[in-house]
Amino acid sequence: MNQTMWRPVLTVALAFVFLGAPVGAEQVKSKAKAGTAKSEEQTKDVDERALTILKKANEFLAQAQQFSVTVVDGYDSVQPSGMKIEYGASRKYTIRRPTYVRIDTDQRSGNQRGFRFNGKEIAVFDSDQKVYATVEHPGTLDDAFNYTVDQLQMPIPLSQLFASTLPGMLDTTPILRYVDEQTIAGVRCNHLVGRRKAIDFQVWISQSDPPLFQRLILTYKRAEGEPDFCAQFSDWNFKPEAPDSFFAFTPPEGFEKIPFAPLTKATAQAETPESKGGTQ
Repeated sequence: MNQTMWRPVLTVALAFVFLGAPVGAEQVKSKAKAGTAKSEEQTKDVDERALTILKKANEFLAQAQQFSVTVVDGYDSVQPSGMKIEYGASRKYTIRRPTYVRIDTDQRSGNQRGFRFNGKEIAVFDSDQKVYATVEHPGTLDDAFNYTVDQLQMPIPLSQLFASTLPGMLDTTPILRYVDEQTIAGVRCNHLVGRRKAIDFQVWISQSDPPLFQRLILTYKRAEGEPDFCAQFSDWNFKPEAPDSFFAFTPPEGFEKIPFAPLTKATAQAETPESKGGTQ
């Protein structure tokens, strides 16, 4: 297999992260709505009840030292005809702050993908392509998320939700409202709706203590066709069995090692929001 870079292997239909990242260029094209965006961001409409609920959930998750959760997600791929085709996956996230992350992904196609970070090295693999890549990058899980998304150009779905910087995003959320009480998969929840930059979002947070995310919908309103990303959360566990060895990566037998393709300074300067597939 003559793979020359890692980016094309793992970026197909994965460009969705919580409340901020652009949709992948291979799926949709950006709309030119600069004027509308400016007027929207100048509007401030934040309901205090909704803010309190979301802030409490954000702070609890950002401060949790370890946890695991299963997320079943779906995302739209907008076709040239305007029709939408949904793809999706089931992902198991296991996190031990500040330096350990493991993401196990089962796509609907049957393909399996993985992401590992142990505070020293980032490793990813793809079972369908039978390839893997590793790169040394010491730091925290926040550092690993940022480096993977910004430099390796590999989106990590929901990475901002699991970063320690999550509560700070509320400062740039101009519209947030309380909708009502609803039941999601047997869990009584508060239903909130909001807008942040290029994304409209709905979130369902359990009324339990602690408050936990149960469902999330993102609508990319400046992207052609306004595609949605949805995520259903289950099996929250704040005492997972996750020793250091659980986050270690051993290349599977028969897999080929290929290099990452880090974003260079020259490439970054040449890329525009449109070439990246949208703006925040």
